[in-house]
Amino acid sequence: MKPIPDYAMSVSEQLRSLTVAGTLTADPAQMQVVAKLDRILAELKQKRPATKSSALGWLFAKRPKPGPQVNGLYVYGSVGRGKTMLMDLFFKMAPIEKKRRAHFHEFMADVHARIHVHRQKLKAGETRQADPVPPVAAALLAEAQLLCFDEFTVTDIADAMILARLFSELFSKGCVLVATSNVEPDNLYRDGLNRGLFLPFVDLLKKHVEVVSLDSPTDYRLAKLDRQPVYITPLDRKAETAMNSAWRDETSGLDERPISIDRMGRSIEVPRAVDRAARFTFAELCERPLGAADYLAIADRFDTIFIDGIPKLPAERRNEVKRFIILVDALYDHGVRLFASAEGLPEELLTERKGTEGFEFDRTVSRLFEMRSAEYLNRHVRRSADS
Repeated sequence: MKPIPDYAMSVSEQLRSLTVAGTLTADPAQMQVVAKLDRILAELKQKRPATKSSALGWLFAKRPKPGPQVNGLYVYGSVGRGKTMLMDLFFKMAPIEKKRRAHFHEFMADVHARIHVHRQKLKAGETRQADPVPPVAAALLAEAQLLCFDEFTVTDIADAMILARLFSELFSKGCVLVATSNVEPDNLYRDGLNRGLFLPFVDLLKKHVEVVSLDSPTDYRLAKLDRQPVYITPLDRKAETAMNSAWRDETSGLDERPISIDRMGRSIEVPRAVDRAARFTFAELCERPLGAADYLAIADRFDTIFIDGIPKLPAERRNEVKRFIILVDALYDHGVRLFASAEGLPEELLTERKGTEGFEFDRTVSRLFEMRSAEYLNRHVRRSADS
């Protein structure tokens, strides 16, 4: 007997089986969200083309009429409530070949890279299409008709200015979006520069996704926390000694050297590197004009990152806060092992919750917690083995 494919089950059935097996704890708040994910699964299954009954069946069969647009889902709520886990279950079972699951920053870095390539072609006379958005959207849709974003957030003005036009193209051609976030759509890019130009995207988003809150009383990240000596506080001589000792152990005492990572015509300077381990100060990573694409390149290149001297950050240091949020997202999504010395515990680093970064920093705190867990470090071991 052939195994039952994942899409033959609903997300709710998968969740119940994990609960019965003792892997998960039953959570009514999660089940409310799961029902909406099951709705999308059912609608996607209805849009799947029928199986051909013979080699020439397609020639005589009536061409199916396109079904109605499948509305996606936008799940928001506090950190540690299981949003990512539910997204994983849904994505695995989605009965569609062309699908993509990515962190939002990674997706937007890809979009900007494609726009850059298109503009280079326009400059070289290889295309007459002056507007890069329609061809970029068409290329993205050819690769993925279902987009799943974990931790949807908008902090960069370049992203904010392009989203409405990009997703107008994608949604008009039937793209389905499922996303998780810490904030509801109306709070995306809150207090951002020229936010009025971003608001049409919020209206567009709410038209094409169902918005639901996941308000579970349980913070599951704390249940997984098994503290490891990879986050050292406060910043004192002991912290410096501990970081130096860990660096010697990690690099086996080999000689370090500075290297450069080439990225889209520019270089990212890495001051201290040994094989697939690199060491930076907080200032080198977050006080320089680096962005999501740079941090993703660093996360691709190295399995282990050391960050010395993470300070407590007042709201006025908005640029540094924003970069630190994006940096931690990139390292976390790539399973990079992090050693860090900091002035305070993760929840103490941002001294005042203010603006968009105030919302987003809750996710950073959660990830810094989880990056010390045995479960996360096992991800690092698996990644290292595959490298």
